[in-house]
Amino acid sequence: MGLTKTEIFTNEQNQLATLLKAMAHPARIAILEQIISANACICGDLVEELGLAQATISQHLKELKNAGIIQGTIEGVTVCYCINPKTWKLLEDQFGVFLSSYKGEANCC
Repeated sequence: MGLTKTEIFTNEQNQLATLLKAMAHPARIAILEQIISANACICGDLVEELGLAQATISQHLKELKNAGIIQGTIEGVTVCYCINPKTWKLLEDQFGVFLSSYKGEANCC
């Protein structure tokens, strides 16, 4: 989280911020949507699907993998990626709690 004092925040706040930061690019959202819609591991089809250069997609996959949002397996010379179910559940739970904490005051601002 850069130069901020992450130690003053809870582990959950830091973890959620890290995961959301890793997802905070439209190409990464598109990659995740492709993996989810395939409902299987993706092995190199992303260049054709997204219209981005292989190097660009590789960099985005690296960021998502480093954050633990996706996981990869090597099959020959190809790396296949899928959603990391443990991290996805954590993200779903923590972000769900965060979003549902707002109760929508009718007469605010």
